[in-house]
Amino acid sequence: MLAVSERFSACLRPADTVARLGGDEFTVLLEDVSDSIEAERVAERITAVLDEPFYLGAGSQGLFVTTSIGIAFGGATEGQSESVLRNADLAMYKAKSKGKSHYEVFESGMDSRALERLEMENGLRQALQREEFRVYYQPSVSLSDGGIVGMEALLRWDRPERGIVPPAEFIPLAEETGLIVPIGQWVLREACCQTREWQERFPGAPSPTVSVNLSAKQFRQPGLAGDVAQILRETGLGAHSLILEITESVMMDDAQSTVATLRSLKLLGVRIAVDDFGTGYSSLSYLKRFPVDFLKIDRSFVDGLGHDTEDQGLVAATIGLAHTLGLETVAEGVETEGQLAYLRKLDCGLAQGHYFQRPAPAGEISEVLQARLSACPDR
Repeated sequence: MLAVSERFSACLRPADTVARLGGDEFTVLLEDVSDSIEAERVAERITAVLDEPFYLGAGSQGLFVTTSIGIAFGGATEGQSESVLRNADLAMYKAKSKGKSHYEVFESGMDSRALERLEMENGLRQALQREEFRVYYQPSVSLSDGGIVGMEALLRWDRPERGIVPPAEFIPLAEETGLIVPIGQWVLREACCQTREWQERFPGAPSPTVSVNLSAKQFRQPGLAGDVAQILRETGLGAHSLILEITESVMMDDAQSTVATLRSLKLLGVRIAVDDFGTGYSSLSYLKRFPVDFLKIDRSFVDGLGHDTEDQGLVAATIGLAHTLGLETVAEGVETEGQLAYLRKLDCGLAQGHYFQRPAPAGEISEVLQARLSACPDR
């Protein structure tokens, strides 16, 4: 960030000010600007200098950054500074929507979607500190005997003014802003801690596992294996009880790097699941090389079981492929008795979905586990 600040300074006059707001956000205050053209020229200069590669050490490869700049005008009177920052933020989001390295001047007609996005990002930045995130759990069930063998940890945001926010509304924004990395670490720690608590609370039951989704940004973090190892040590959860889920598309984004990352995770003893299998474009040769343990059949295919011959063929082929590779299969989104019967016929190993249990807070899942243990004391 110091190198970025130095390049900013080279574009400004002595009376102008540059300040880092936090993360990768900077604010530039231009004094005595006569019109938007002058401000736009400064934005163009900043974009140009930041387009040049950064070299962080002797012999290092060049790193490239892109910029999105919002421009807003106002004075220094009481109350105006906050309004100017807000307007500049709105303009910046408009610039982001146009792609990389753009700038935009604020206009009073900036649409409400930009404002909603800004408010959501600001809320996300404070949600961890305010303890607004929740982890819900959905059981995975063995189709051979109906027993609960594990849980999938699912992130929810309990926003004070709205209640529970659907993941589809905030996960993409968290991924884009990089907030998904600290949020994802929190989910992993919380899920491991809760699973360890269940194992201690129900010693007579089969030891449940927990599956945690890794986002694209998390999976590409250089210290991922070290972070996972530290969380396992802190929570006391055995590595074999943790399953990390990576989507098919993320795994195929850089297959060579994926193999190395998966191997480092496998060395810890954790297991790996390919999530949403069938929705991406896996190379079978790479799938054979990936050190994975589970294929999770996407709910969009499970939904068609019993009435869509194409979906039935795809599910059958996926289960057959998994058996050939020595992998477990997990069917997602099971909602009907008919789907369950078809999956059993195909010898699918595990399943999850509303037919068995909707995602629920840890307390509710604890009651489910207690009820099952009471009903089957010999399990």
